[in-house]
Amino acid sequence: MLAQPTKTTSQKNKNTQTEGMLEVTGRLSPEHQAIFPLEAQTFLSLLCEKFAPQIDELLITREVKQAQIDSGQLPDFLKDTQDIREGSWKIQGIPSDLQDRRVEITGPTDRKMVINALNANVKVFMADFEDSMSPAWNKVLDGQVNLRDAVNGTIDYTNPSNGKQYQLAEDPAVLICRVRGLHLKEKHVTFNGQIIPGALFDFALYFYNNYVALLKKGSGPYFYIPKLQSHQEAKWWSDVFHFTEDYFGLDTGTIKATVLIETLPAVFEMDEILFSLKEHIVGLNCGRWDYIFSYIKTLRKYPDRVLPDRQVVTMDKPFLNAYSRLLVSTCHKRGAFAMGGMAAFIPAKDPQTNQQVLDKVHNDKSLEANNGHDGTWVAHPGLADTALSVFNEKLGERTNQLDVSRNQDAPISAVELLAPCDGEITEQGMRHNIRVALQYIEAWISGNGCVPIYGLMEDAATAEISRASIWQWIQHQKTLDNGSVVTKSLFEQYLSEEFIAVKEEVGEERFLSGRFEEAAQLMAELTTSDELTNFLTVPGYDFLE
Repeated sequence: MLAQPTKTTSQKNKNTQTEGMLEVTGRLSPEHQAIFPLEAQTFLSLLCEKFAPQIDELLITREVKQAQIDSGQLPDFLKDTQDIREGSWKIQGIPSDLQDRRVEITGPTDRKMVINALNANVKVFMADFEDSMSPAWNKVLDGQVNLRDAVNGTIDYTNPSNGKQYQLAEDPAVLICRVRGLHLKEKHVTFNGQIIPGALFDFALYFYNNYVALLKKGSGPYFYIPKLQSHQEAKWWSDVFHFTEDYFGLDTGTIKATVLIETLPAVFEMDEILFSLKEHIVGLNCGRWDYIFSYIKTLRKYPDRVLPDRQVVTMDKPFLNAYSRLLVSTCHKRGAFAMGGMAAFIPAKDPQTNQQVLDKVHNDKSLEANNGHDGTWVAHPGLADTALSVFNEKLGERTNQLDVSRNQDAPISAVELLAPCDGEITEQGMRHNIRVALQYIEAWISGNGCVPIYGLMEDAATAEISRASIWQWIQHQKTLDNGSVVTKSLFEQYLSEEFIAVKEEVGEERFLSGRFEEAAQLMAELTTSDELTNFLTVPGYDFLE
């Protein structure tokens, strides 16, 4: 059944009133109506009326800034906010259940995954409506149902194929909800005839359905905020949080957020982002995979800053290590947590291979712990113990590393953050990019945003790096290790060859039931376009119901 359009009236000021119409055009089952009642729709309509128009302005500002970078004005620290960077202010308070975040697990909001993640040997589960989720309408609503049940402690799941039962353990991880980025829409809901921001939809439903139960059990409505590019965007979120707290009669700072620093422009505004959200923010996170994608996208016009094969772009590369260390020193100066990045590996069945995986995770997490990070991310419960052991050893009796100031470091400069990255561009790397992106895009447009591919748990950032790298190699006519110059025609040749290889890999039945032809077409369009498309998930969203 279709939800009836909800007409709401909200007060702009004491003298004038404006009416806004929220309409749900997507189908709502009775179960979904329960998490999207009239009161939640009223709240969402108020958010849309007050805050949705500003998103368009913020996205235009991104484009203006990118045009300046394209024309030769490299990113740098802002002159007009120097007083904020040099001030002695601190963020305002971290709740007790977020004081220890040494290992966090992330994943989509599928019911079984939510249970397994909350039961894993971790401190926090980040339930994701963004990069590891394909936002088909029913999946988005099911995710909200699952999180509500998790917060209430009533979530369970029975596997229909084998009858195996899943339920919450005694002491589950702390739940944080990651909403969609500002660039993503929710096309199944309109306000005054305009498709609404996915970020406001995700935020409104999670907050409305859970804040009472979360506060009652000594936790709170906690969020991860993705893809920010400026402190103005952080200020927008601050305004959303303040409005929500006022609307529901809650104390300022009830809502808490962790911001992912996963875009190159944002790394130059970390102090300002913390300051803009100081009543609500508890930390920043190194969203390393999207950060690599953003490095490519932001510096796309610079032939001296073309990245090599993604497999060699590791956290010990100078531009990434500088990013990690600057995030630690900036956060700790302000009393905020500095979270490390994702270990995307999946445990292997072969003991020898699995040990190699665990060794890689151990080395990666040791680098983060030694840099001063307070915690880190894993994508699979099987990696939690390894990551936990690294941080347990480093932390000792402490619950975090806020005492690590990195004051002895020389100031990190824009030159370091923008440093070129050495490494080969290879035929094997290009073909691997094509195979991974093809399989991930096919899964995403089929409704699955979290996909195990070649031993890694991949999300949208993987496909973004893969297609953006090849686009950049084409633009700058880079030469592969086999002597071939990367051109549109070479890419199309490799794509057709790898398309056949993937067909053989997955098998005839899986291939025929999938959407590989559409995925290949979308990848080709994105990779050979004259201009780099900002996010593949935007055109990809057209493929979802």
